[in-house]
Amino acid sequence: MARSALLNVMVQAALKAGKSLSRDFGEVQNLQVSLKGPGNYVSQADRKAEKIVREELLKARPTYGFLGEESEEIKGTDGSHRWIVDPLDGTTNFLHGIPQFAVSIGLERGGEMVAGVIYNPASDELFTAERGGGAYVNDRRLRVSARKSLSDAVIGCGMPHLGHGMHGRYLIQLRHVMGEAAGLRSLGAASLDLAFVAAGRMDGFWEEGLSPWDMAAGIVMIREAGGFSSDMDGGADIFGSGTIVAGNEHIHKALRDVANRPVPKG
Repeated sequence: MARSALLNVMVQAALKAGKSLSRDFGEVQNLQVSLKGPGNYVSQADRKAEKIVREELLKARPTYGFLGEESEEIKGTDGSHRWIVDPLDGTTNFLHGIPQFAVSIGLERGGEMVAGVIYNPASDELFTAERGGGAYVNDRRLRVSARKSLSDAVIGCGMPHLGHGMHGRYLIQLRHVMGEAAGLRSLGAASLDLAFVAAGRMDGFWEEGLSPWDMAAGIVMIREAGGFSSDMDGGADIFGSGTIVAGNEHIHKALRDVANRPVPKG
């Protein structure tokens, strides 16, 4: 597959940050048995990874804006381009030694996501996508699944946890979806969930209470793999709403309809 210069910059930044996270992940696994635990160490690993990504990206395109989870937004002088970065998506997994985490880098141009990279250092899987160029994992072309019915589908979801999200609303959505779908999975890293939908490993995904860096790379990944994504109302305000539902044409609509069913009476 041919990559643009910009996508190559993104890939190199993700791989470099991933190498740093891999070293830290090995140490985190050793710290699991300690009384204090690896919490502070993981926070340092997260910030270090973002610093690596930010420096690599802004070195290549110093006029672009930068929005990252761990630092203040840099507006940039370009005005139309912005990097959107989660240096460690799946922090809780990382903290507990679960090898399901990623570096996620998206490129926004004029308000539209045009390129994305999602890299899991633990599995050495590199997901890439670029507008008009398709989506790939380690140079293998990705396509969303072809399943048309929720009764045949495995659906990914994000579970709200302590201090985050509307737990009651989620439980209602879960009740509706679990009654229709073949299976449900919560993997703990939204960027990888979206990459898995692009790869056809899961048929759909929904989550609320997300930030732009959780979804930026995944949005273009889904689209370039032939899928659809929207906010929970079916609109395009994914970042503004903090919600996303994704899948192929059939699963996307069915999942949105089921997850938005009203609260049952009685």
